[in-house]
Amino acid sequence: MLKDFRAFIARGNVLDLAVGVIIGGAFATITKSLTDDVIMPVVGAIFGGFDFSAYFIRLGEIPATYKGSPDSYAQLKAAGVPLLGYGEFVTVVINFVILAFIVFLLMRSVNRLVATMEREKAAGTAEPAAEAAEVVLLREIRDELKNRGATPPAA
Repeated sequence: MLKDFRAFIARGNVLDLAVGVIIGGAFATITKSLTDDVIMPVVGAIFGGFDFSAYFIRLGEIPATYKGSPDSYAQLKAAGVPLLGYGEFVTVVINFVILAFIVFLLMRSVNRLVATMEREKAAGTAEPAAEAAEVVLLREIRDELKNRGATPPAA
């Protein structure tokens, strides 16, 4: 069983998947930063505030021992207050759309590159067209005449 597991891990697909997960994690961090630090402040400014994640609806009471700001989503959430954080949800949806669009562009480019390479490969390995039987016959006659020492007639 250990031998089979080692063979499974050594396969190219598993290693490719592992690399993809690692790169994807790093790429998700970049996308989150793009969304949180560049896009969401602009969206927040359009909708009336720079911190889009601050949009929420409180569904329960704030505990009496709570010392933080009643307008801080993160502090209220940490205190266990039930919240409907639609601003956070919108941020996550925008993150997903951006990530999906970038992956779409990446896959589109890869597919075009692969198609171009396949066309070039097909064009480079195409068999030359077969010669007509008359051309082959005339070439054989010419070669036979050369072998006999006769000169072929001028064209």
